[in-house]
Amino acid sequence: MALTSSEINSYAQAPTMEYAGVRLEQISLGHAEDLSEVVTAGQLDGIWYTSIPSAQEMAGDINKRLALQEAGAMAPFAIIDLSTGKAVGATTYLNIDEPNKRVEIGSTYLSPSVHGTGINPAAKFMLLQRAFDELDCYSVAFCTHWHNDASRAAIARLGAKQDGVLRNHKYDPATGTLRDTVIFSILPHEWPAVRTNLLARLARHGRC
Repeated sequence: MALTSSEINSYAQAPTMEYAGVRLEQISLGHAEDLSEVVTAGQLDGIWYTSIPSAQEMAGDINKRLALQEAGAMAPFAIIDLSTGKAVGATTYLNIDEPNKRVEIGSTYLSPSVHGTGINPAAKFMLLQRAFDELDCYSVAFCTHWHNDASRAAIARLGAKQDGVLRNHKYDPATGTLRDTVIFSILPHEWPAVRTNLLARLARHGRC
């Protein structure tokens, strides 16, 4: 169940947004079945440098995201493909710092079956548009594992600039490894060029 605006800060709200055949909506346990199919079919939970929940962990992961939302630290969304009406992934605003008008876009996963269809650029467009045009963010960050080459390339393709690398940033007890975290960001004056780039990519996919 979506929390009301009186219960959480504005940055942690997850309003429904639609654009280019994609809808972002408040994540709920009602999305668990679709999202479980996504991670199982794509074997996403087996990628060692990501933290994607397994089908068995999905309900717990959704509840964790909702608890973080209630605490004002996250705004979690399900990504819906309007052509099927099914959830094909999840994404969030996280590490919310409302006093300093900063958010991070992350904890994202998407079905491999919709890669290259324009769904991810549409989702990023809506999240960035809300961050800059509605929430007046000073900075939007993206963080990823050093070894996640695909994610690093995708973030750079958005037009985000690499700020640096936090070495030995996080310990992963599942693999016994330390993560070097690559940090990117987009600033308000860069948003017009990023927006134009995203709209051009969506046009190539026939989505706008």
